[in-house]
Amino acid sequence: MVISLCKFIFFSTFRQRLYLYNSSNQMSVIKKLISINVGLLFLFFQQGVFSQTSVKSQPNVIVIMTDDQGSIDLNSYGATDLHTPNMDRLAKEGVRFTQFYAGAPVCSPSRAALLTGKTNLRAGLEGNVPIPERAEKSGEHGLPTDQVTMAEMLKPNGYYTALIGKWHLGHREQNLPNGQGFDYFFGHQRGCIDNYSHTFYWDGPNKHDLYRNSEEVYYNGAHFSDLMVEEVKQVINHRQDKPFFIYWAFNAPHYPYQGNTKWLDHYKDLPTPRKEYAAFVSNTDEKIGNVLDYLDQMGLADNTIVIFQSDHGHSLEERAFWGGGNAGPYRGSKFSLFEGGIRVPAIIRYPGVVPANQVRDQVVMEMDWFSTIGELTNSKVAGDLDGRSLMPIILDDKKESLHEVVNWQFGDYDDETAQWAVRKGPWKLIGNVNEPSGSGPKINLEKLFLVNLDNDISEKNNLAKSNPKKMNELLKLHNSWIKSVRSEMKQ
Repeated sequence: MVISLCKFIFFSTFRQRLYLYNSSNQMSVIKKLISINVGLLFLFFQQGVFSQTSVKSQPNVIVIMTDDQGSIDLNSYGATDLHTPNMDRLAKEGVRFTQFYAGAPVCSPSRAALLTGKTNLRAGLEGNVPIPERAEKSGEHGLPTDQVTMAEMLKPNGYYTALIGKWHLGHREQNLPNGQGFDYFFGHQRGCIDNYSHTFYWDGPNKHDLYRNSEEVYYNGAHFSDLMVEEVKQVINHRQDKPFFIYWAFNAPHYPYQGNTKWLDHYKDLPTPRKEYAAFVSNTDEKIGNVLDYLDQMGLADNTIVIFQSDHGHSLEERAFWGGGNAGPYRGSKFSLFEGGIRVPAIIRYPGVVPANQVRDQVVMEMDWFSTIGELTNSKVAGDLDGRSLMPIILDDKKESLHEVVNWQFGDYDDETAQWAVRKGPWKLIGNVNEPSGSGPKINLEKLFLVNLDNDISEKNNLAKSNPKKMNELLKLHNSWIKSVRSEMKQ
């Protein structure tokens, strides 16, 4: 294999360049090419990166994001009452992360972090994007157009870019997917829809919300997940001469819980709301399996990066029947910076480049996908990102975390009112603590909450009073960070 690759490197370069010269110069050209390619081969060996990464210069990319999926809600993360063979297949064939953090515990800022490689505040998005009627009054129009999205990073490198599913990052023409680097969009603009009528109803009036690019389309009665699978397949087949990037953003298991009859029957013995939630998770898993099988059928699996994650923790909202998801040992849920709100399942599969059936325990962030994809696709990546390429730790489980300190803040640039957190090593400090209680009584919490995750993964004990030195150390880190962010964003 090595000999074949050596031949490939030499002769491909030779064939590309020899025609530029006349016959009198050919011998000198040959000598130069031999020297160049021997040097390149030496460099590959020396750096230990002589692998398929150097050959697969333009792999296809599919980023799968589920919505409101609990921290442990697939079998490979510990769930024992769910059926998730396809999500787990990705874990068996790739690398899964045990300390993977979402950029925010709510939908819009988490998606902004994914698509820009920046914290949500540096991406210009404080919280969830309001419905258009409110956005026009408040001026909260979504992800700023001057931010470079993952799609905009990949397009100059020849990629056909598509978003299938949920957007939730703005409603004006320039803020919609086609204005943010996506060649093709099929899905809904707002935060959630009914999966059969494709109507947004959370904040009235009810509004039909299903689009193909800028055109409103109607498939009444068809389950949204089935529509998405067919759209993903069409994108895969759209341009055989170009690599594709698909951001596949599920509206699941976000409420309304609408798994099909097959899965509702499968989980009939589970109590409500776990039963309804589980059916929606397994329905989602099945659709992921449909696409993975299709990649196999088309002979594209080995040259396609597949990334999977949840956007944040599970919901305890009334429309989610006050629960359904499971954070396992972690405290908190959606809207909270306790671990259950931001520690999410995340996996990457890329056969021949990413090792199979591996686990990584280092602290990693949602923003890291941007730089990771940039490296694997040989795309130009800006230098002012918060994310880092995960390839060093993917290839070596002994590597230290790429992030010595990580920060969160959402809802506002004013940290007097916004919930925020900072983590350094095992120590984590949360400010303006929030913990949704579902249908239970409201929980009153301290303004500052300090925890050592090595000793207290469930975040039960507030050490702020007993360890003021560590609390002040982390508080200074947060203050310094938010000050720099405010200055950069002119807040």
